[in-house]
Amino acid sequence: MTATPALPEPQGSISLQTIAMPADTNWNGDIFGGWLVSQMDLAGAVLARRRARGRIATVAIDSMVFHQPVHVGDVLTCYTHFLRVGTTSMRVGIEVWETADPERAPVKVTEGQFTYVAIDDSGRPRPVPPELAA
Repeated sequence: MTATPALPEPQGSISLQTIAMPADTNWNGDIFGGWLVSQMDLAGAVLARRRARGRIATVAIDSMVFHQPVHVGDVLTCYTHFLRVGTTSMRVGIEVWETADPERAPVKVTEGQFTYVAIDDSGRPRPVPPELAA
């Protein structure tokens, strides 16, 4: 008996879940890439803000790959995890999976790496606090 190959699974934890709607489409009728990038930025910001325990700012999209088109009605789940935490910055890996059909395995539609910086009330970089004990 041959073993069934393991399906890829999302890395990280859920930071955001949303539904692609008709207002989010481009001229081809697919979901506009800019809308998807903004959802990823929100998801990454949820993780970064929690770790920074305060204000953060997005400073870079270090990489971004679209694997599959996204369609109206798709349920999108954004998973995030830290790739690196520095003195003031945090690099976050973000994966977006289409998860609408419970009878079908989730499909990774895009992934990227975003960098956030912890900022003070004046908008200047500040140290990322030590990680809280679990």
